[in-house]
Amino acid sequence: MSVNLVIAVTDNNWFEYLSHRTGLAEVNFWTPSNTRFKALKQGELFLFKLHSPLNFIVGGGIFAHETLMPCSMAWDFFGEANGAASFHEMRSMIARYRREPLDKQNDFQIGCRVLTQPFFLPENQWIQVPQSWSPNIVKFKKYSTEDSEGLELWKKLSRELAMVHPDEKAPAERLGKPQIIRPRLGQGAFRSEVVDAYGRRCAVTRERTLPALDAAHIRPYSEGGKHEVSNGLLLRRDIHSLFDLGYVTVTPDLRFEVSRKIREQFENGRNYYSLHGSKVYVPEKPLPTPETEILEWHNENRFLD
Repeated sequence: MSVNLVIAVTDNNWFEYLSHRTGLAEVNFWTPSNTRFKALKQGELFLFKLHSPLNFIVGGGIFAHETLMPCSMAWDFFGEANGAASFHEMRSMIARYRREPLDKQNDFQIGCRVLTQPFFLPENQWIQVPQSWSPNIVKFKKYSTEDSEGLELWKKLSRELAMVHPDEKAPAERLGKPQIIRPRLGQGAFRSEVVDAYGRRCAVTRERTLPALDAAHIRPYSEGGKHEVSNGLLLRRDIHSLFDLGYVTVTPDLRFEVSRKIREQFENGRNYYSLHGSKVYVPEKPLPTPETEILEWHNENRFLD
C-alpha cells in the first residue's frame, strides 16, 4: 500500500513552543494565507521542517482535517496548540507573515491543517530532508512511499520514533509498514470537522453566523461519547446549551423535539416551541451522519420529556 507524506516548512518559534509542551493530542499547523490544502488524505503523514539553513525534519503528525477559518475561531478551537501562548501573540505572528498592520479589526482568515498524535523529535534525532528537497521550497513538498525517497523517509521516521517512544505504538504502529492511520480526533479537530460537515449552518435553525454556532457532542465525551462527526451536531449556541441540559433533543428520525419542561420551569420558550417537530439537517453522504444509536441514547438518557 502506498502512502503520501508531506514535508512542510514551519515557523521555528511555532515548533519551539510546541516541542516543549507535553500531552498534546493535536496541533494546528496554520498558514497566514487563506489557501486550501489538498495534498493529503485523512490519515496520511504531515511532517514539518525548520527554515533554512536548518534543513531537518523535526516532527509531524497524522493529517486529520483542513479548513479555512477566522483566527479567532482557530484560537477558540485549539488555543495554545496553535503554537502561541496567547491569541494576541498568534495574531501578531499572522500579521507579521502577511505584512499587515495589527489592529483590533484584524480577524485574519487563515488556512488550518489539523494534525493529531503530534510528535517532536529531539535535536539529536532530526532527519535530514531528502536530496530532492529544494531550498526554493517555501511551503511544502509531497512524497510517496511508492518512490524510493518517500519509502526511505518512512523507514527513517519509524526508526527515530521507536527511539523517542519505545513503549508506544502510535502513530502508524511507530511506524511499521506504510499504511493509512486512523487519526484520533481531539476536541479541536472534532469541532472543526463538525463545522465543515454541516456546511457551517445550524442543523436546526440554519443560522450561519459562525461565532453563534457550536459543535455539540450528542453523547458527551465525559460519558463515553467520541470525538467523531457521527457523534456531533452543529447547533446555535443557545440550542446547544438546551441540548446538553436535555430541554431539547433530536429524534432518531431527525426531528427537533422540545421538552414541556421549558414552559413549566421558565414560563417561556415560544421561539423554541415554534421549531418543535421541524426537520434537522445533517451532512450529505458520504460524510458521516448522526448515528441512530447515539441519538437514541440522548433521547433516553438526557431528554426531559
